[in-house]
Parts: sequence; structure tokens; C-alpha cells
Amino acid sequence: MTENIIEVSELWKVYSKKDIDFNVDDEEMIESLDKSGDSVVAVRDVSFSVKPGEVFIVMGLSGSGKSTLIRCLLRLVDISWGSVKINGQEISAMNKKEITQFRRHEAAMVFQHYGLLPHRTVVENVAFGLKLRGVPRKERREKAREAIATVGLQDWGNYYPASLSGGMRQRVGIARALVADTPLLLMDEPFSGLDPLIRREMQEELVRIQDEFHKTIFFVTHDLDEAMRLGDRMAVMKNGEIVQIGKPAEVFANPADEYVARFVQDKREEIRKTDEQMAALAAQPEKAVNKDVS
Repeated sequence: MTENIIEVSELWKVYSKKDIDFNVDDEEMIESLDKSGDSVVAVRDVSFSVKPGEVFIVMGLSGSGKSTLIRCLLRLVDISWGSVKINGQEISAMNKKEITQFRRHEAAMVFQHYGLLPHRTVVENVAFGLKLRGVPRKERREKAREAIATVGLQDWGNYYPASLSGGMRQRVGIARALVADTPLLLMDEPFSGLDPLIRREMQEELVRIQDEFHKTIFFVTHDLDEAMRLGDRMAVMKNGEIVQIGKPAEVFANPADEYVARFVQDKREEIRKTDEQMAALAAQPEKAVNKDVS
């Protein structure tokens, strides 16, 4: 195994209405892209690495480039410039057959909107990737039921997605990713559509699963609470660029710029209010005792 599961270097993704011969060394062309209404620079000169077993969070506002970045890792969109290596394999150099095999065996993705097949049962949805691999029916259904039990849905295997709540559907999505038994999980805002209580439960479920399986997880979110709860390290994106990388506590304590500071400001205020409330509660018994003594 390589030292890093993910290695990204000088990655660019440009969407353009016209064909361009993109060259990162052409400063005039880069400048014209920023001024042109015909092009959008979705990912701009991004470099980072992710170690085996690490939960790496990418956080940013809508339009910051984080979802485009995760799609570049699976080559769901073609990159414009740069290098993306997963387990030492250069993704951009793969042909169609190689990238298909890579997606089936090296990385699994959990989507925000579940991506379940509505006319297949929970077991069939979870086993679908194994079916594409050619795994025999009995074996793939056994593995699917094991994965379903891992996420707490062992009694729901024969139900269809329409019968499930949002949180349950996302558990099915996670089970489908787990059954693929890939070293890398890519998760694109998987819990953002859930209500706060279910969202917290799913975060706790992911922590439990990670403690058991020790996967490498690349997790996209716009929620600082989620990033701090789940991440070993996090990157903050703005306008397609990574503006800061570090451990969540480091980013929280030492924001690199005003953009990152705005992210952490609300959390700091929340902590301050909680501290004040706890101090007030701690003082109440003392007041009651003093009153009784007098």
C-alpha cells in the first residue's frame, strides 16, 4: 500500500462553453478565464493528500468547488489539468474499462440523494455492485445482508426504498458502499438532507462503522459541527481553492483568513453561550445552600 491513499497535485477543473487548450503555465489564458463569461473555474490549483484510515473532510459554502472535487477523484468529470492518484494509480490515465474496474473495486461513493434503485429491494440495492462484479447470487445476498445488519436494518432487507425514511435510505447507501469492501469511501454531503436528530444519529453511526472497519473516508460537507465531529483533518474551500488544511481543532482555533473565520464564528458563539449556561447552572446549587444556611 502507498503512503497516501489519495494524492492530488495542481488539480484544475474548468467548465467552458468553448473548446480550450488548457495550460496552467499560460498566465494570460488563466487571467482570461477569470474574466470570461464563457468559462467557470470550479477547482483551482488544488493539492492535498489523504492517509490510509483517515477521515478527511472538505468543507465550504455552496459553489466553493467541493462537490466538483469529489467527482474529479472518481473521474465522474474529467480533470482539466493536474494529477489525481488513488493507491498510486493515475486516474486521468485510465481508459474506460480501467476506470470502470477502478470504481467497482477501489472506491465506493455515498451520495446526498441516496441513489437507490426504486424497483429493487434493500437487499438487491446493496448487492447490486457485487452483481456487476459477477459475484454469485447466493454469496452477494449473504454479503448484502451482513452489510445491512451492520447499519441496523436487518429487518428491512425485503422492503423497497419508498417504504423507508430518509435516514434509513442513507443507511442503505452506506451499506451498499461497505459491501463493496473498497479501501476508500467518498461521501458527498450524505447527511445534509436529513433532519437534525437523524443527521446526528447518522454521524454517530458513521463513527461507529469507522471504528470497526477503519476505512479511508473523503467526506464533503458545509457543516462545521459535522466536520469537527467526524474529521481527522479538514480542508476549507473557497472559489475552487483550498484556503486552509489542518486538524479541525487547529482550523477552529487559528482560521487562516476572514472566510474561514466566518465559518468558526458561529460555533465560537455557540460554545460561549453554552459555557455561560453551564456556569449559571453550576452556581444555582451554591445559591440554594447559602439561602438555607441563612
